[in-house]
Amino acid sequence: MRTAHDIPIVPDATPAAQSYDENCRRCGRLAAFLDTVRDAHPDYWCRPVPPFGAATAALVIVGLAPGMHGANASGRPFTGDHAGILLYQTLFDYGYASQPAVAGRHDGMQLTGVRITNAVKCLPPDNKPTPAEMRMCNAFLAADLKALPAGGAILALGRIAHDATLRALGMRATALTFAHGAQHCLDGGRLLIDSYHCSRYNTNTRRLTTPMFRAVFDAIADHLRRARAGGERA
Repeated sequence: MRTAHDIPIVPDATPAAQSYDENCRRCGRLAAFLDTVRDAHPDYWCRPVPPFGAATAALVIVGLAPGMHGANASGRPFTGDHAGILLYQTLFDYGYASQPAVAGRHDGMQLTGVRITNAVKCLPPDNKPTPAEMRMCNAFLAADLKALPAGGAILALGRIAHDATLRALGMRATALTFAHGAQHCLDGGRLLIDSYHCSRYNTNTRRLTTPMFRAVFDAIADHLRRARAGGERA
């Protein structure tokens, strides 16, 4: 386990954290693409997708970006996306979600102790944001992570989410290496843990299996349990 105890969670070097902005259009390519998608699907959300879950949750899950007919349509992370099938079932199994499956933004799903967000809040063409778009959106991710309590955990789904998380924490992309199941200690007893993204491709090819994904959540549960025990003794 590599450590970065000397790196504060949101250091001065981090771009100024900015709260979610539903009307953000600073990335011209993404704004134009959303306009095109909205013309074709006028009932879709087609705006930056907000985080889902309490800002002070002890676990923050970072994905890549909204899917065309999933989060971009529903306006809620991983809702309608194939990746949400495994994610929400697992969240339910571990006591984070009130339901094992999602049906839409107004399905009554409630989260406890977890917040879900994306490295890029807008739908990118071909699900591939540019480096400039990643940087432009990073201040919003920094705001998502700012309230993470001491002893909390961040789950990065995929290498891009991992790199974006490091940038949001004011760290170099090379500071901590991405690998499935890798655990990285941060300031304040916080933990960054990596997983392959629960995308259709990864689950269909079995690059990511349900037992592999559950093992990551077991590690998160163990970390949060130890953090709570330490806090109670303090």
